[in-house]
Amino acid sequence: MKTVLSYLSPYKWLVITALLFMLIELSVELVQPLLIAAIIDEGILANDQQKIFFLGSIMLGLSVIAFFAGIINTFIASHAVQSYGYDIRQAIFKKIQSFTMATFFKFPTASLITRLTNDVTITQNVIFMGLRIMLRAPLLVIGSIIMSFLVHPYLALFLVIGAPFLVVFLYIMSRKGLTLFGNVQKSVDKVTRKVQENLQAVRLIKAYLRGNFESTRFAGVAETLKMDNVKAFRIMELILPVLLFVMNVSLMAVLWFGAKEIQTADAQMGELVAIVNYAMRMTGAFSMFAFIIIFFSRAKASAERMEEVLLVQEGIEEIDNDLKREFPREGKIEFQHVSFHYPTTNTPVLKDVSFSVQPGSKLAIMGATGSGKSTLLNLIPRFFEATEGEILVDGIDVKEWSLRELRQVIGVVPQQSILFTGSIEDNLGWGDSTATTELLKEAAKQAQIHNSIEQFPDQYNTKVGQKGVNLSGGQKQRLSIARALVRKPEILLLDDSTSALDVSTENALWEALEDENATMLVITQKVRTAQGADQILLLDEGAVSAYGTHNELMESSSLYREIAESQQEGDDHVELHS
Repeated sequence: MKTVLSYLSPYKWLVITALLFMLIELSVELVQPLLIAAIIDEGILANDQQKIFFLGSIMLGLSVIAFFAGIINTFIASHAVQSYGYDIRQAIFKKIQSFTMATFFKFPTASLITRLTNDVTITQNVIFMGLRIMLRAPLLVIGSIIMSFLVHPYLALFLVIGAPFLVVFLYIMSRKGLTLFGNVQKSVDKVTRKVQENLQAVRLIKAYLRGNFESTRFAGVAETLKMDNVKAFRIMELILPVLLFVMNVSLMAVLWFGAKEIQTADAQMGELVAIVNYAMRMTGAFSMFAFIIIFFSRAKASAERMEEVLLVQEGIEEIDNDLKREFPREGKIEFQHVSFHYPTTNTPVLKDVSFSVQPGSKLAIMGATGSGKSTLLNLIPRFFEATEGEILVDGIDVKEWSLRELRQVIGVVPQQSILFTGSIEDNLGWGDSTATTELLKEAAKQAQIHNSIEQFPDQYNTKVGQKGVNLSGGQKQRLSIARALVRKPEILLLDDSTSALDVSTENALWEALEDENATMLVITQKVRTAQGADQILLLDEGAVSAYGTHNELMESSSLYREIAESQQEGDDHVELHS
């Protein structure tokens, strides 16, 4: 938990102040039994009304001080903990943003969501309870033992007789709790993942009437979470009865031997009452230990999960490095014997791929599903590093570019159109936050979406639902293309980004992009689209099967002819088979 707790450092003075006021409360609580003993021995038994009034007034004054100390402690602790939660959430989110794609895929999305939300909340709550209650409980036990020995050492021995057993018992239970609540957090991840998956696929679930089936599947993961919680809390519930049993035995021993001490005049009535009072306070504190161990175990499990993200050292993108070389920006792309496999497998996705694309030209990339088309595009902005070979942009290896400089010259339109909650203007400006309204509209016109936007009641201020749920597939694709065009990139990567467009709209789009001074790499399944490209790259199981113009491939590639002939028969969207 060291890394997680380090985010409290900026608020150390708030923490110290909160602890100071907690100690004031604790001091009052430890002094009160002494005052009660004095009232009994020096006031009630001595029939001294003035003494009773005087000591009672002191007790009342100390209680008021403790009351205000508790309020101030709560206020300061809340401020420190909420600030801490903000800081650590920001740090985790920023760290996730710095992950390479390979590192990102090591963490399930649902798990990252849980770490940013549930895990942070758990640690916040435990730190707050630590400043307010949790640290007070063990200090109250220790303080009560010390004060008991000051009051009457012989009777105090009976309070600590079970201490060694309790220390060992609590240590064992805390270790068990850490393991069990770690399992609980993993089960929470699975529930979050299932909810996320179902909410994203809600249309498909309704279309196929699979609601009951998905409910049954959700019940399975929810049942696992329930059983993990039950198992954890069942073990933890043993703590309180054991603690109370040991303390009650100690209390009975104090009363038994205390009565004998009073009979022999070796102890006063007030001293016995004070010892009993301290024993009751210890019992109350021990009753909190069960909850402390539960919350601490959960917090430690959550802290370790957060640290797993915060301490990632490898697979981090250095967006701002010291390399500030001025590169030419023309948009030429070269692949030289490039091979690639994902970090989690040795199966090659790309094998010895070589080709070049001249500045301002258009390359169509075709191939069967799984042939490596999207992977090829992902290597250019260095979402992944090539396993072998070199990728050159304007004659410079992409590894020599700073990531910021490299990605500033690239516009990416992913296969799945991703839009963000906000207005249409916000989504278009996301590509370049400095773009003017005129530039946004120009890009929208090029992407053939301007007229559709103008028909919306709020036009460019129209709110886009989560992931563009209130837009059609074609509208989302065209907005994604416009967002990339706003950047005025030298290289434009389009991953099957016109699949939802009708023929006339797509033709108008390509015609509008002819004036765009950008090198375009376009993944497509349509021969009609590929025909308008300067070159066509045909991939087959990760290797280059053919490379050239449409006419050249019709003559030299039987695979390409097969694709063209099948689409000429009327199916533009036939899947490519190797």
